[in-house]
Amino acid sequence: MTAVSSPPAPATAPAPRRATIADWLGLIRFSHTVFALPFALMAALLAWRATEADAVKIAWDLLGVTLCMATARAAAMAFNRLVDRDLDAANPRTASRHLPAGIVSPTAAALFTLICSAGFVASTLLFLPNRWPLYLSLPVLAWLLGYSLAKRWTWLCHWWLSAALALAPIAAWLAISGSVQPPALWLAAVVLLWVGGFDILYSCQDAAFDREAGLNSVPARFGIPAALKIAAAGHLLCGLCLFGLWHAADLGWAFLAGVVGVCGLLMYEHALVRPDDLSRVGKAFFTVNAVISLGLLAVLGIDLAVW
Repeated sequence: MTAVSSPPAPATAPAPRRATIADWLGLIRFSHTVFALPFALMAALLAWRATEADAVKIAWDLLGVTLCMATARAAAMAFNRLVDRDLDAANPRTASRHLPAGIVSPTAAALFTLICSAGFVASTLLFLPNRWPLYLSLPVLAWLLGYSLAKRWTWLCHWWLSAALALAPIAAWLAISGSVQPPALWLAAVVLLWVGGFDILYSCQDAAFDREAGLNSVPARFGIPAALKIAAAGHLLCGLCLFGLWHAADLGWAFLAGVVGVCGLLMYEHALVRPDDLSRVGKAFFTVNAVISLGLLAVLGIDLAVW
């Protein structure tokens, strides 16, 4: 009689590990803070100059702007990862993100979103007796969170994102001075066109997936070659708005030199990406744009110190 072997014992699944601080920073792409925060700080520098703020007010404003930016952005990114977890799991490029990989649970991400949202609203109280930040906190938060749903129904989603980031300089100026002046609007226009352009470049990587999944984006709607031209047109307008900011804020030669440098970097960014070669999108997306935002903040600081 032939002995029947017992079925092999099932493999023991590795115990899930507790998410670390590094995991949470990765979830919200903390390194991407370099895109919006420098423009909020640029608005703050110009608003402080316009209002002749003293050192105490500057320190208090800086704390408020930083906390509002950090909490609002963290809430928006966590919400994005939460609502997109099934799409991320289906996309090979994003399947290793924290929620699809099981590193962070949906419940934890939802709780994190609520905590950061509450933190954002609470941070606006630092600007009292100026009540505008508090009054506008919930509408702003709704716009920031709404971006995560936009690609489900419109290919204009790139500009929804860029408009969300463009709120940063306007909000910072309003929180500090209680009003909005033309330089803040020029800064917002720069961010709107700059972020919209590089988000289109980044989304070229997912054009095929977006079409298959029924998602909307400029590359999925018009094709990658046309998307690159649309992004380039936006960045051309961005450069023109930078010159408008230089004039409206009455800045000097240091900032003008920075504007010329940024225009060169934008051209370099587009030289890195071709319709038949998207291998350098990551470099164009993060490295070049980080240099642009941090570089503009640096030259503005230098300009205000010497002009």
